[in-house]
Amino acid sequence: HREGDQMPGRNHSRNFKLEVVSQINTGQHTTAHLSRTHSLAPSLIHRWRKEVEARGEAAFTDGATTDRSDELRIAELERYCGQLALENTILKKSLATYRSKNGTT
Repeated sequence: HREGDQMPGRNHSRNFKLEVVSQINTGQHTTAHLSRTHSLAPSLIHRWRKEVEARGEAAFTDGATTDRSDELRIAELERYCGQLALENTILKKSLATYRSKNGTT
């Protein structure tokens, strides 16, 4: 393959990604050097650096767990809102019935 091209379907470990980013951030190696050495696209290395900048220690961890817990929390809140809406409807009907029986409408 051409220099700098990433081989399709290759997955790199979290430790490898952090090590590559660390070597660049500490000045040990340049992006170009690591790109050639490991046959990585420079754009991939830049993406890894942005990930570390944005997420710090959480970089390259599986966000699916967080997404799944968020989905569960949203579903729980939607059920609760539905329950409150139903209770509100029941209370309004009860109040209307009470008022009509007592002639306060």
